[in-house]
Amino acid sequence: MRMAVSCCALAAASLASATRAETPEAPPAPTPGTAERVVVTATGRSTPVQDLPATAVVLDGALAEQASAFSSAEEIVQLVPGLQVAVANGTQAAFQIRGVGAVDHQALTPSGSAVFLDGAFLATNVQTGAMLYDLDSIEVLKGPPGARYGRNASSGAISFLTRKPGAGSYADLSVGNFGRFDVRAAQDIGLGDDTALRIAGRYLQQGPTLDNIVVYPDLPAGPDKAAGERKEGGLRATLSTRTPGGGEYLFRAHVELDRGVNPAPRNDSLGLSGHDISIGPDGVRDTDTEFYGTSFEARLPVGGFDLVSLTAFEGYNQQYGFDFDGTQGYADNPGLNANLSYDRDYAQISHDMTVSRDLEHGRISFGGSAAFERFDQLYAIWCGVLDPRTWVGTCNYVGAAGRVGPVPASTTPAASLLTDITQSRRVAALFGEYEVQASERLALSLGLRVTNDHADGHGSGRHVYRDGTIAFNNRGGVGPAVGENTLDDTRLTGKASASYRVADGQMLYASLASGFKSGGFNGEVANDATHYSDAGLFDAETVTAAEIGYKASLGDTLEASLAAFWQDYDSPQARIFVSFVLPDDSVITSNSLSNLDAATSKGLEASLTWRPLDGLDLDAGLTLLDTEIRQDASAGGGANADLFDGNPLPFASKLSATLAARYAHPIGGGRVLKTSLSAKTQSGFYLDAEGRADRRQDGYTLLDASLGLSFADDAFEIGVWGRNLLDEDYALSGYGFLGYNTFRSDPASWGVALKRRW
Repeated sequence: MRMAVSCCALAAASLASATRAETPEAPPAPTPGTAERVVVTATGRSTPVQDLPATAVVLDGALAEQASAFSSAEEIVQLVPGLQVAVANGTQAAFQIRGVGAVDHQALTPSGSAVFLDGAFLATNVQTGAMLYDLDSIEVLKGPPGARYGRNASSGAISFLTRKPGAGSYADLSVGNFGRFDVRAAQDIGLGDDTALRIAGRYLQQGPTLDNIVVYPDLPAGPDKAAGERKEGGLRATLSTRTPGGGEYLFRAHVELDRGVNPAPRNDSLGLSGHDISIGPDGVRDTDTEFYGTSFEARLPVGGFDLVSLTAFEGYNQQYGFDFDGTQGYADNPGLNANLSYDRDYAQISHDMTVSRDLEHGRISFGGSAAFERFDQLYAIWCGVLDPRTWVGTCNYVGAAGRVGPVPASTTPAASLLTDITQSRRVAALFGEYEVQASERLALSLGLRVTNDHADGHGSGRHVYRDGTIAFNNRGGVGPAVGENTLDDTRLTGKASASYRVADGQMLYASLASGFKSGGFNGEVANDATHYSDAGLFDAETVTAAEIGYKASLGDTLEASLAAFWQDYDSPQARIFVSFVLPDDSVITSNSLSNLDAATSKGLEASLTWRPLDGLDLDAGLTLLDTEIRQDASAGGGANADLFDGNPLPFASKLSATLAARYAHPIGGGRVLKTSLSAKTQSGFYLDAEGRADRRQDGYTLLDASLGLSFADDAFEIGVWGRNLLDEDYALSGYGFLGYNTFRSDPASWGVALKRRW
């Protein structure tokens, strides 16, 4: 298989062409000729990307190997134009495709881009940020899939596929600045003619990449690790077996541990720049997280049909915290200090089954899925150094007094806030697709999906007084913040497409699709009784998408794609920052996920892949995007409609482009010199829906490179690598609280890598 990657095509609302991106590390030598790129998640079978009437990016070969060396899943956005991500609280990644996808830092909220690991849906944004290793490919589908995947896929889908037994054994070691030590390994074990086992693992350690500087000399400084530490390990086992009747079975199990420190944010009121933060000692907490899961996948012929069944269990438990206000503190007002912690437990079990059959002039498939999820969280905010027995800090959190209500439960001041939430969700769906070859050149397809999403939520918001008394929040005397509610939603989504082969290797296509993302409960501070009846709920969002495109494979050396898309976004979910008046008439900012009225996303995408000579791959991808929020006060948009109407969607750059070059040059004696250069540039974007100039990230360019030398026909390799070589400092996400706080990118990094293959 060639070691290049298709980066994207010109886009639309459903799915449309393929592009290619590039790896910053030296890849194995490519094979000349056209790569057989496949998108398994689009149709449930292996389909060449150039034959798919949709926009899709497939990162395989060297690109998948490079992604396996990423620290977190969100780094794949560097390889794909039109794909952006908001990363909050260290590990929570919410992906946006073509500007669509809720930007939210709550753990129980999935992103608008459905994320899968080996076919299993990852239903919370905490899971999407987990460390990657031993990847076979990554597939990015742009636009709502509509039929096969309909839930929480309003912007598209991202699928991470790990390697199966027989992919080859290896051991990789990489060391770099900031104390980076990264070791990855996999071993294939044969257990007979038809059974094999693969064990893969990774350990990653890295010190702080940001500088924690002192802004207020009169206040205590925090430790270096306030800027974050990586201490993570993972292990995965995959057992495959085949039966004489043509069945294939896969058993997978994995566990990943995180014992590092989540990085603290930067408060914009401090005037910092250049990868700096300024944090005191009281908000720094170690992270204690375990991700785990297992699955059973079966593929077998049954009565003339092909059956695919996947049963999966995924879960995690997590404890961590950080300095919420992003400062050392405030000498003149110690109460302007806030630290938070999360204690979470999550489990999901899911089953998906599809049966399909090739017909004389087409193909039919149908199936169903079901899932059950449970999420529990205790969220705490306090001031100063916490006493874990009483949940009281050494000072009083500024927001606690405003939640007390008209009848205080104690004569002492309110000091801290506690919020608990339990959400259980049941999801069931039926779907079907029919593809027909209407003529020698014309192909048509139609898919429909009906999904029922049922969520039960209950919880409470409480305040803790200095004497240890705990009472329910009751802001404004509306009623105690304790309650429960049920959300039940049934949605019909679908996709229709047509493709026409205008000549050998050239295809025109058009598609129309719809998708939705579930509603749910806000899991952070519950102010009063309305939290469980209105204020704490958000509705489902829906997207209707149209796309037209062109794909061409011109000989064995040139591939191109072009697409135009339009997406109508109804009730888009967005994090809203609301001013909150305290008893002393001062103001802080409260955050919650809510719904805007509507929005549109439209644009163009193009990709070009050129292989001018053996060993040289050149790839380019471009996305031009225009988004706009429509908020009408007269139609229920609210008194603050003018804050949103006409604004672009958050994390929606008008321009993003990738350019990559990779060259593998044999120099004799089984040695190959490998060079790699890749870049992504994107224009500025807003960090939230209010479109304020002080909450905008300017455009930036990411540049990665590598140089390597392999020996003994690629059995050994040594190389050097660099990432973010332009040392760009940019915001990963932001939130309003005592100013505006942003999580920051890593600075330039470099190192050396040793690889052994057998």
